[in-house]
Amino acid sequence: MLDELKEEAIVNKVGGRFKLSTLIQKRMGALNKGAKPLVDLRTPNKMAIVIEEIMQDKIYLDPTGEVQTTNMTITMNLPTPYFGGGAAATAKPAGGAPAAAADDDDD
Repeated sequence: MLDELKEEAIVNKVGGRFKLSTLIQKRMGALNKGAKPLVDLRTPNKMAIVIEEIMQDKIYLDPTGEVQTTNMTITMNLPTPYFGGGAAATAKPAGGAPAAAADDDDD
């Protein structure tokens, strides 16, 4: 497990040693607070879980330094606006009733 940290591949995958240590620290904190692992690794060793999540491209640091996931089971449950469908695709009027269809008939 620690041998992966000595490899340049994991360092390059994350974008440098500082980013790697930041990613590990933040993800370990999340796991310690009860976050679910994103890989199926049967071990109580959280460091091994984090390393495997990185190696499988399940987690990364965004430009602001926050941990993000690439797990499709998470993103598949997001509403349409997250995928560029726009708010209009799922918007409802304030009263909660469906919007009336546009009437093109010129009476």
